[in-house]
Amino acid sequence: MRILVVEDERNVATALDAGLTAEGFSIDLADDGDTGYWMASEHDYALIILDVMLPGRNGFQVCRDLRADGNTTPILMLTAKGGDYDQAEGLDTGADDYLVKPFSFVVLVAHVRALLRRAQSGGADADVVVAGDLELNRTTRRCRRGDNDAELTRREFDLLEVLATNPGQVFSKDHLLTQVWGPTFDGGTNVVEVYIGYLRRKVDDGAERARIETVHGHGYRLVP
Repeated sequence: MRILVVEDERNVATALDAGLTAEGFSIDLADDGDTGYWMASEHDYALIILDVMLPGRNGFQVCRDLRADGNTTPILMLTAKGGDYDQAEGLDTGADDYLVKPFSFVVLVAHVRALLRRAQSGGADADVVVAGDLELNRTTRRCRRGDNDAELTRREFDLLEVLATNPGQVFSKDHLLTQVWGPTFDGGTNVVEVYIGYLRRKVDDGAERARIETVHGHGYRLVP
């Protein structure tokens, strides 16, 4: 699938290009709003990742103009501004989803895949991850297992989402640290152990069997 990334921060654009290419997507890049608008108008894309603060037309204007032209390509907006009014403006101009910087790459990919699934299913809800008796709701950031319904913090949710979207796969602490806390986090891998402990208390306590498993010497996995 072909994705257009409109982002003027070179390091962010390069990281998105490399990461999404590794995920199997074909990426086109634009570093200003006018170029991004022209590319989105001239080519067919499965998704547009659109920064708000851009040279030329800003992301709000690009989104508004595309929607006025009848372009219905799903748009994921990125911004360093996290206020409610900024988010509301992005959605009001026609964006389908909104992600505040800094974000972990795994969360961005999850949003991308959710938008693509929603587009392919004609708009059906694609914000729920189901892994056996475990259900994660990306909108409410809550986890349900059987009759147990738990609200998760941002880091708890992101960590469990990595495990739940790949049940049975073993992830090292270093991998989880990079995916959830980002490649520049320098707090050490002990934070992963701490948050795994938080998740076990919320997900596994009181259940007949544990879903979050330690694979000694290798990392953690969600038992299928």
